[in-house]
Amino acid sequence: MRKYEVMYILKSELEQDAVQSAIEKFEGIINNGGEITKSEIMGKRRLAYEIDDYRDGIYVLVNFNATSEVVAELDRVMKISDEIIRYLIVKDAA
Repeated sequence: MRKYEVMYILKSELEQDAVQSAIEKFEGIINNGGEITKSEIMGKRRLAYEIDDYRDGIYVLVNFNATSEVVAELDRVMKISDEIIRYLIVKDAA
């Protein structure tokens, strides 16, 4: 298993329970074949530039160990999720 890091931005208009349910959904995908080493909700922040008419977003950072199949499934689900504005999955160099 390799180390990965994913940062995603959720829509700022989501209710707290919708935010928590989205985070649990993505962490469930990671835990199905991988392990989360660190998960941090960075909170609501202003975007550097407007994305799809959104100026603010809720940032979430997750460090995890997983196989490439888990990363591919996470990528697939994040692409089709309505609550995500942007996301980026990278291999952790550290």
